[in-house]
Amino acid sequence: MCGIFGLVGRDNNFMSDLRVLALHATQRGRDSSGLMTFDKDYSVVRAEYSLSRLIGDVELGNASIALGHSRLITDGAVDNQPVVSGGIVVFHNGIIVNADELFRSEKMDRYHEIDTEIIPALVRKYDADKNIDDIKDILLTRCIGIVAAAIALPKLGKLVLLSNNGSLYYGEKGDVKVYASEEHPLTIIGCQNIEKIQDEIKIIDVPVSKRAEIPVEDRRVERRSLVFGLQKNSEEEKLLENNEPQVLRCTKCILPTTMPFIKFDINGVCNYCHNYTIANKPKPVEELVNLVEPYRQPGKDDCIVPFSGGRDSCYGLHLVVKELGMRPITYTYDWGMITDLGRRNISRMSAKLGVENIIIAADIGLKRAHIKKNIQAWLKSPHLGMVNLFTAGDKHFFQHVETVKKQTGIDLNLWGLNPLETTHFKTGFLGIPPYFDERTVYSTGLQKQMRYQLFRFREFLKNPSYFNSSIFDSLSGEFYRSIKKKKDYFHIYDYWKWDEDIIEKTLLDEYDWEMASDTVTSWRIGDGTAAFYNYIFYTVAGFTEHDTFRSNQIREGQMSRGEALRRVREENKPRYQNIRWYLDTVGLDFSETVKIINEMPKIWRSN
Repeated sequence: MCGIFGLVGRDNNFMSDLRVLALHATQRGRDSSGLMTFDKDYSVVRAEYSLSRLIGDVELGNASIALGHSRLITDGAVDNQPVVSGGIVVFHNGIIVNADELFRSEKMDRYHEIDTEIIPALVRKYDADKNIDDIKDILLTRCIGIVAAAIALPKLGKLVLLSNNGSLYYGEKGDVKVYASEEHPLTIIGCQNIEKIQDEIKIIDVPVSKRAEIPVEDRRVERRSLVFGLQKNSEEEKLLENNEPQVLRCTKCILPTTMPFIKFDINGVCNYCHNYTIANKPKPVEELVNLVEPYRQPGKDDCIVPFSGGRDSCYGLHLVVKELGMRPITYTYDWGMITDLGRRNISRMSAKLGVENIIIAADIGLKRAHIKKNIQAWLKSPHLGMVNLFTAGDKHFFQHVETVKKQTGIDLNLWGLNPLETTHFKTGFLGIPPYFDERTVYSTGLQKQMRYQLFRFREFLKNPSYFNSSIFDSLSGEFYRSIKKKKDYFHIYDYWKWDEDIIEKTLLDEYDWEMASDTVTSWRIGDGTAAFYNYIFYTVAGFTEHDTFRSNQIREGQMSRGEALRRVREENKPRYQNIRWYLDTVGLDFSETVKIINEMPKIWRSN
């Protein structure tokens, strides 16, 4: 997914406006970049480094056109944008999830991995490079997923802007035509007549090229890859233990004796059951309707939906659009651990519902380096209470909601957090007893956070390797999630009952939602971290967050104990492909890491 932008025409502010547009595009990803410029004729430069560096490297001279992108790499690790094919130059934001199928069904040759290649291929096949008005129907009736693109046809002297979800804006600044993936940068540089392009095309006249082919320069650098595929290795997979630990469990739910701070009464019922308060008890929807009424803006986007691409945020978006009747903009924080599957589901949902998706991407390389340092520290002295540190980097999700609010001018944000995801054991293994009166999925408040950090700090003193460059990133993320006050903030599942069967059926039937190939569950499949940390808990403690989740469903009356046991036997099976992807991504050796985990004392054997 990318940030795309362009200036067609030159005024005295050309370079300063270009830098503003480029800076904002970089917010969506900085893994690679590309520019097409016109100065006497067209040329394209693609680079495996940041857009700001590329603009500094390229001699722009008296260029009167600059079209660019800054990329968060998804498909096509060795490819880059813009895609140049048969005299057509394409800058594309989004993922076309059926690109492989289209190449096969349309019997077209494919030369690259990147999904964007399907756009010029279809345009050429159906002669839309000669009949421009046909481009919209040709692309939008065939492509599944977000198609927000700038399609340059230099031989015709035309630039076509197209979007099926609204993630493309057009404005004018005097005689200069400007476009960008979001409205905010166009406002900053002073554009007028700004419009959102959705389910339509806008055609801009540009100079006709004198060349038969557009020259392309690729600037590559030596660096570690940021993109890894799912691997198959049956011998390596055998290294993962799958003992199906025999543990005594609560007679009502399925929590085992290895659950921190667990106690049982004379009937074998645990204290987690005795202290449970029904969480999935929604208030009347009418209350939410009344709460959001002041935020509605007829004909305009009126709320922000934080959107991970996971099951619950996807169904939450469905409810916001279909049931609540709002016009949302979705916001995704990519910290380098959203899987391609998660991104594809984001693309499916956004395109199907016609919803703009704003991405704020972290410095992926830096975030992954932080994860690696913390896992390496943990491997020196493994401790179940410190596993949470691996996911500390994703908490800035909560910070950047405020960024999106400022940039869009929209205050209301509606969250799709599952009310049954409470996992007391993650802090319990650190020595912190459960807060049974907590009414949120995660602990909030300064006092609780200070206590949590104190217990964590004690482990830091025992293992000084945790004192590394990731500390500030981890602490600041926790601040934004658990301490900073939130405004204009409501939870969808406080008003709609969370029902797993309805959610899965809706997503699969209406949105062709994609499931993972290495697990039966639909939960956490877009999260690249879950399979790894669950393997640790299962191997050492004999249970995972699936056991706590299914136990909550039992207490809610949504599932029988027997069904819960049957499900966790499948859900707790090690996910080799996801674990291998995760370790490849952060740069750790699979065999060495798994060996250390497997050698940890099994606390389920002593209970």
